[in-house]
Amino acid sequence: MNPVCLVIGAGAGIGGHVGKRFAADGYHAALCRRSDETGLKRMVAQIKDAGGSASGHLLDATEPGAIEARISSIEEELGPIEVVLYNLGAQIGDRCLAETSYKAFEKGWQLATFGLFRTASALFPRMEARGKGVMLVTSATSAVRGNAGQHSHAAAMGGRRMLCQSLNAEFAPKGIHVAHIIVDGAVDAPDTLGKMLGPELFQQLREKRGGTHDGLLLPQKMAETYFHIAHQHRSAWTHELDLRAFSDLAWWNH
Repeated sequence: MNPVCLVIGAGAGIGGHVGKRFAADGYHAALCRRSDETGLKRMVAQIKDAGGSASGHLLDATEPGAIEARISSIEEELGPIEVVLYNLGAQIGDRCLAETSYKAFEKGWQLATFGLFRTASALFPRMEARGKGVMLVTSATSAVRGNAGQHSHAAAMGGRRMLCQSLNAEFAPKGIHVAHIIVDGAVDAPDTLGKMLGPELFQQLREKRGGTHDGLLLPQKMAETYFHIAHQHRSAWTHELDLRAFSDLAWWNH
């Protein structure tokens, strides 16, 4: 039975490429996303065509009990989850305070913080009993710096960061590695940045900074870092790091 890498937020960008990278090394990639079942099936087929093992699961992380039920079924049907990637975004775009509704603010918290808490609550007792496990958490610049128009996102991601620190403080001594990965730059991902900008602006950005310019974070290269972190020796665990393209200013220099 293959070890399982559970990806919550398996889109065509970071999540999908991390799933493919782990599958290439013998893991079963259990890919979860909220919608686009066609795209999910395509991703699973790509992994299988490359000789890997994968399954696709639709999952609405804001639905009560959905995360918990999915973790339980995967553990029972596919095997122990050795690595989980929590990769759900919570970006609603720039909105001034007056245009940030209570509902929008709360949804950011549900996706960024409460969903992560629920994942840990459901999975960590199992990992603790096994004496090992890895949680990789994709985060954002807003986790360390608030900006105008980012009330929901900054509060949600700041909470995500603090939750990771608290989880690490409690569970690292029990063999569970929690890594908070700050994505400090634009990612060449069609279903995140591409949707936010729209096809035309996204293509312009790719022509200006993508490709051989290496000015956009490439998901397939990011996946190598995620894989490395998940396999670090416990004497030298990384608990937080930034990822950005070489030509970008770091968040503290803006």
